[in-house]
Amino acid sequence: MHLPYSKTVYSEEETISLAAKFSLLLKPGNVVALNGNLGAGKTFFIKHLLKEFGIEGVSSPTFAIVNQFVGIIKVNHFDFYRINRINELYDIGFEDYLNMDDSVTMIEWANLVPEILPKRLIEINIEILGDTERKFTIKKME
Repeated sequence: MHLPYSKTVYSEEETISLAAKFSLLLKPGNVVALNGNLGAGKTFFIKHLLKEFGIEGVSSPTFAIVNQFVGIIKVNHFDFYRINRINELYDIGFEDYLNMDDSVTMIEWANLVPEILPKRLIEINIEILGDTERKFTIKKME
């Protein structure tokens, strides 16, 4: 997979395959911003991506804001959906997470607080086209 990358998937199985393929690009220090409407499959994609790193039991950190996982690599999984003020992210040390060179940081609903995101990141936009049909657009921001 080379970035930028765009693919329409027609089933959950194809989404799982795309997550596995995308996982090969990731290395510690990467920040991945995932955007898409409610039900687009952001958490589903991350759940299967993290399985590639030996991490099971992934759920959305909507209420906790962040979950940390350790597998083949460490992963910080954020969900900005319920963020009301940017200070909530500063209060939990968001910038410290971004500076962790030993982990990947995944952010669901990243578009809700764009001003806090680093300039260098990988952005994944998921567009709902049908019941299980999704268009994934992946690009690297530098």
